[in-house]
Order: sequence, then C-alpha cells, then structure tokens
Amino acid sequence: MIPRQCKLPLKKTFFLFGPRQTGKSTLLKQYFHDALRYDLLLPTVLQKLRHKPELLIEEVKARPNNISHVIIDEVQKIPELLDVIHHILEETQSPPFFILTGSSSRKLKKLNANLLGGRALTRFLFPLTHLELGEVFHLMRALEIGTLP
Repeated sequence: MIPRQCKLPLKKTFFLFGPRQTGKSTLLKQYFHDALRYDLLLPTVLQKLRHKPELLIEEVKARPNNISHVIIDEVQKIPELLDVIHHILEETQSPPFFILTGSSSRKLKKLNANLLGGRALTRFLFPLTHLELGEVFHLMRALEIGTLP
C-alpha cells in the first residue's frame, strides 16, 4: 500500500470526505483498527440505523472502555445520524471520537444536515499525488487514467 500524506487527527471528531475509491476506508482501517465501525454500504447496517437511528446511542454507550473511536462510513446515506451524534457528543460522559466518512459533503449541505458546527473538523482525501507516487508517477499515465489508488 502506498503511504498517504493525509494527516488525520487522532483525538478529535472529524469528517473525512473525498471522491469514491480514494482509499478513505482503507486509510481509517490502518489508523483506527480498534474502532467501532458502522459501514452504511452494508444493507443490514443501513436498514437497522435508518429504521431506528437512536440505536447508535445505546451501542456507543455499551462499547468497551478501550474503544475510543466510532467510524461511520458513508454517513451521507443517513443524515439523521448526525443529530444523534450531536446528542451523544453533548450528553454523554466521555463521548468517543467520531470519524464520519462520505463522498459527498455537498449532499449533506444540500439536505441541511447537522454538520456538528464546531464539534468536528473536516479533512479531505484526494487521489494520489505525485509526492505519494514518487518514482512511479508518470504524467501522461496520470492524465490518461487518473491517480486513484
């Protein structure tokens, strides 16, 4: 795997946005392998949280003490979860750090979703750069097919 130049905050709640297939989920697995994960691309997880978003509160409270991060992948699929996360951040003793990924911050803004005003940082992951590719980088190839991982 090619090491990414993206610096992720380890002790903050943050959004990680970027185009599809840029390696957001892979990067998070590398940094936060012990995190509680919700992959909204999985139909069972999506249906469960779409039907009853407040289940997240119960599951976060029931997490083991050694788990300090909760990852919600593709959060734009259930924007209502952001209100639940806001509640958890405000009302829970020692809330976890949330990492919320998605390919569309525009979709969340368009839906007037709760972007956790001031409670979450925003980071972006773009396709590979020439610095990350090093000697493997070839301009013509990048122009022809792009630099997605």
